[in-house]
Amino acid sequence: MRVSLILAATPLGNPGDASARLIAALTSADVIAAEDSRRFHRLAADLGVTFTARVLSFFEGNEDARTQEVLELLKNGSKVVVVSDAGMPTISDPGFRLMRDAIAADIEVSVLPGPSAVTMAIALAGLPTDRFTFDGFAPRASGARAKFYESLRFEERTIVLFEAPHRLAESLADAVTAIGGDRQGAICREMTKRYEETIRGTLSELHNWSVSNEVLGEITLVIAGAPVGDAAATSADMVARVREFEGAGMDRKGAIATVAEEFKIPKKIVYAAVVDSNKMSQ
Repeated sequence: MRVSLILAATPLGNPGDASARLIAALTSADVIAAEDSRRFHRLAADLGVTFTARVLSFFEGNEDARTQEVLELLKNGSKVVVVSDAGMPTISDPGFRLMRDAIAADIEVSVLPGPSAVTMAIALAGLPTDRFTFDGFAPRASGARAKFYESLRFEERTIVLFEAPHRLAESLADAVTAIGGDRQGAICREMTKRYEETIRGTLSELHNWSVSNEVLGEITLVIAGAPVGDAAATSADMVARVREFEGAGMDRKGAIATVAEEFKIPKKIVYAAVVDSNKMSQ
């Protein structure tokens, strides 16, 4: 069966990272679905690619409608290449819905591998790469972002995520509060571009850097995972401290609040540890 739908990885910034297969796919496509048509035309010019394909804008705001349009083109025999602004389509970029629906419609699909901000950042960070988790963009709202980092406090795998430059300082402040300022991490900025920069250090050091410098460009944040077994050990320590304060005459609410302040974590985490301990002892 003729491959009709191709998801193609594009350079993160340096056009020299484009693969020969990407260039061939763009040259032979009938339709190119691009996250930003202007950026795609600039990339094509940088690569010296001459294409005859019709270019469709394919971004988050029109993804649902465009998916149906592209599916019809595919069913009518068009060869469609999907490209995002940088890296692999579907990774925090449009393309997932189209890929899913094309597979469901028994349309032959293919992926052209290439540059990846996720794997490049984790390699640059110098943190363990045997196991890692990618969590996309941190939430924009402060409350949701704080809960997001709280959920990662005991994640044992290396954590990779994207962040907007104007939110980096606030995001790192929430990470310090929830995860701890002494956790190692790295800020990878403008990878493969002229002003590429990697800042490594503790989360506190990274936060200090973010508030002391003008942060511009594409940001990928890498955070070391928690020590193996840390969640169980910390929960046991929290419960033990709550029991100590209760034994000294403090009520449970006050004990939980005191332990939360002592461990520099939200009270609900201490409360959950106490509840879980009580269930296990019943």
